[in-house]
Amino acid sequence: MNILTFIAISLVIVLHILFLVLETFLWNTAFGRKTFGLSEEYAKQSAVLAANQGLYNGFLAAGLIWGLLSTDGFEVLLFFLGCIIIAGIFGGITAKAPILWIQALPAAVAMLLLIFS
Repeated sequence: MNILTFIAISLVIVLHILFLVLETFLWNTAFGRKTFGLSEEYAKQSAVLAANQGLYNGFLAAGLIWGLLSTDGFEVLLFFLGCIIIAGIFGGITAKAPILWIQALPAAVAMLLLIFS
């Protein structure tokens, strides 16, 4: 794996750790509400769902870390990047279009770099 691929995958990991923190711990704070454009009432009502979603983002980051640390992690990385791309496309269609660019696009770039490195 070349350095550019490693950096791209690492960026996807960092993004998903940030999503974990935002959704699990900061969702119901002023920063979290502003980030996601939520009312205080909606943030409070949806906090448990957001924490669950954040946990899943943490699992995706953990899978990518596992792939990077494995001696032969190519398939692991492909699987988790694929999961992220699918989740990003689904989120972009069903929730907010920017999810396509924030989540799916970086993972797609990282996957292409991985395949062609």
